[in-house]
Amino acid sequence: MSPIRTIIVDDEPLARRGIRQLLASHGDITVVAEARNGLEAISTVRSLRPDLLFLDVQMPGTDGFGVLEQLGPTDLPFVIFVTAYDEFAVKAFETNALDYLVKPITEVRFVEALNRVRNGIKSNEAVAMSQKLASLLLERKTSEIQQRLLVPTATGELLLNASEIDWIEADDYYAAIHVGKKRHLIRDSLASLEQRLDGRRFFRTHRSAIVNIERVREILTEGQDMLLVLNDGQRVPVSRRKRELVKEYLQRLKV
Repeated sequence: MSPIRTIIVDDEPLARRGIRQLLASHGDITVVAEARNGLEAISTVRSLRPDLLFLDVQMPGTDGFGVLEQLGPTDLPFVIFVTAYDEFAVKAFETNALDYLVKPITEVRFVEALNRVRNGIKSNEAVAMSQKLASLLLERKTSEIQQRLLVPTATGELLLNASEIDWIEADDYYAAIHVGKKRHLIRDSLASLEQRLDGRRFFRTHRSAIVNIERVREILTEGQDMLLVLNDGQRVPVSRRKRELVKEYLQRLKV
């Protein structure tokens, strides 16, 4: 059997190195390239046409699902998803009988995933896998459509995808929704928004703040205070009673 040509896609160097180390004892697997983000992944897969793709789900910019959408069924190799505590992803993968690894990756689970790939390649299941991926993407899109907020603007109203939100802060009787450099005010409470938004992505860190956990870059401790630093440098406070919950949640996102 020819070597299984493999590409590893993850924005974290340690995560890519970890997969390489796990592959070291599998002589039939050859890593032909690595990609640091979704755009690199798309270009590299189209250029090298690998047999197998280790694909991180949660990456800044174009995430794992975006990679799949851009490639389309005809360009897809076998895919093993790598996810850091994404309950939606895990449920969707199980439903569509696809394989996935949850960080931190265990060697036993890793070997199981590789064996499924080997069996799939032997039985030529690539077409069936593409159909399953199409079903997965459709389910993902349906879920995202349901997660939208209607916010007023100077010229009318804006239909805002929840995935675009960086964080939300209380502002008197309003909630201020931060999307990049823009700030949208809606007449709603944080308690109401917390119930409506996906709890797997949005975390109530404080009575006055909700954070899109995917935007967190750093945790700071200054004296008795804990702060979350977002990708744009914004600092969001964490209340004392929320600290352990925040640490536990973020710990699950580590490689």
